[in-house]
Amino acid sequence: MEEAFLLNQTSLVTYFRLRGLSVNQKVQMAMFSIFLVFYVLTLLGNILIVITIIYDRRLHTPMYFFLSNLSFIDVCHSTVTVPKMLRDTWSEEKLISFDACVTQMFFLHLFACTEIFLLTVMAYDRYVAICKPLQYMTVMNWKVCVLLAVALWAGGTIHSISLTSLTIKLPYCGPDEIDNFFCDVPQVIKLACTDTHIIEILIVSNSGLISVVCFVVLVVSYAVILVSLRQQISEGRRKALSTCAAHLTVVTLFLGHCIFIYSRPSTSLPEDKVVSVFFTAVTPLLNPIIYTLRNEDMKNALNKIMRRKERKEK
Repeated sequence: MEEAFLLNQTSLVTYFRLRGLSVNQKVQMAMFSIFLVFYVLTLLGNILIVITIIYDRRLHTPMYFFLSNLSFIDVCHSTVTVPKMLRDTWSEEKLISFDACVTQMFFLHLFACTEIFLLTVMAYDRYVAICKPLQYMTVMNWKVCVLLAVALWAGGTIHSISLTSLTIKLPYCGPDEIDNFFCDVPQVIKLACTDTHIIEILIVSNSGLISVVCFVVLVVSYAVILVSLRQQISEGRRKALSTCAAHLTVVTLFLGHCIFIYSRPSTSLPEDKVVSVFFTAVTPLLNPIIYTLRNEDMKNALNKIMRRKERKEK
């Protein structure tokens, strides 16, 4: 027992090598330019949404409270992976320390799982608003909203701790190359110097089950909402459909990745990196576009802020 413990300690790798998106230098430079623009727009767009919601009292409603949480999570989620990816485009080795890799995995799953729970809560919020409008402010009062926010963050934290703890307990003695541009549990456990079959089952039953269950709940919620919309007047139906379509687009893009990656054993597929790019860099950018350009309340609030800024400058 003692020898095995010492072996695990002395053979533990201190660095991993990230393979990245491409080995072609020209392709890497093109990717650096594209994803730098994506990242900057993600930060600006989501931060602008949070500021607008805080600034405009008309947006102090449960729907926009959860939307501001979504924007905050998207900023954090993107920041976990994209800056490291941008820096690695200028590096040949693309090294990441073991501790940094574990930290990246922890926060990646914290923000991803929290966002899954948040999208589910937002679907419930839309269900109450559309199907039970007279009871909306009673059911979705501020105490309930805060409790739901605390619960989804707590759930994301518990999920991330459990998944990360399973990963760091494994012995790593080589190889040390991760076939991706960031550290994620399925790719990292493949490098362990032991049988990881049980761990893979636990990951699928944890992350995969959460993704599938939440997706089913969301689909059922929107099915009920669409049935309810048939009984409403045309103008109210149009606005509700626009809101639900925006939400469903985000849900499909985000949960599609989670189901694709975490609902199967840890085997690498050529599509994994493409899906991961959408998950970490593209989806966080789509949220401000979808929720701002398609939302009249947000556009009016932004116009109000811009007009006030112009008056101050004059």
